[in-house]
Amino acid sequence: MSLLAIDGLRFTYPGREPVLRGVSATVRGPAVVAIAGPNGAGKSTLLDLITGQKRPDGGIVSLQGRNALTMGREELCRMVAHVPQTIPADVPFTVEEVVLTGRIPYGRGLYENEADFAAMEMAMDRARLDAFRGRRFSTLSGGEKQRVLVAAALCQQAPILLLDEPSAHLDPENEALLWDLFAALKNAGHLILVVTHHLALAAQNADRIWLVEGGRLAADGPPCDAMRPADLERVFRVPFHWHQSEEGRVFLTYGR
Repeated sequence: MSLLAIDGLRFTYPGREPVLRGVSATVRGPAVVAIAGPNGAGKSTLLDLITGQKRPDGGIVSLQGRNALTMGREELCRMVAHVPQTIPADVPFTVEEVVLTGRIPYGRGLYENEADFAAMEMAMDRARLDAFRGRRFSTLSGGEKQRVLVAAALCQQAPILLLDEPSAHLDPENEALLWDLFAALKNAGHLILVVTHHLALAAQNADRIWLVEGGRLAADGPPCDAMRPADLERVFRVPFHWHQSEEGRVFLTYGR
């Protein structure tokens, strides 16, 4: 049974051309999958369809063999956690309280229980937020807020984690640590789908690349296969180059 299966997914916003035109892909087990493509290619819409925030015009999203459209909202949220691209403003809660919102799908009354607080502590530790726990969310920097949202998703303890450009506000240290966290989560049995424009980091750290072009998957495979320079140049309209260091490390650059 696959963790995630997408079959013929289609979606069109009113009055616009189709955004997704029959996307199909299957991920059978734990993995880090990077979703890349130009602006407007349909990457964020794809995540919204997997999480049930939008209904497809056609096609099916299956989570561990079940059609996502037949699942209740709380059940779906116990399966899939989502970190959106947009950071909410004016959130009147502390960091601890925001992270605890990840336990909403497990609500069993008015108050959190020991399992909820244990999940929060685990998420806070993994996101390195202990020093921020009493701070108001609204007082944090953009990168700190992004880490809090990631921690809230971890607190949700879902087997599938979707992140839409999670490193957009992070400095290099925290960006590298985020990819290390993805690897640790994969080793713990999770599937991570991450939308990113940082192709060099995706090439180095992802198990698999979904390259989105014109509402379709132009490539789906390991970085060495899915990120061929000719394909990337066609999709992004700028030259790409693979390089190898004297130590044998391979990395990707772009531009003339």
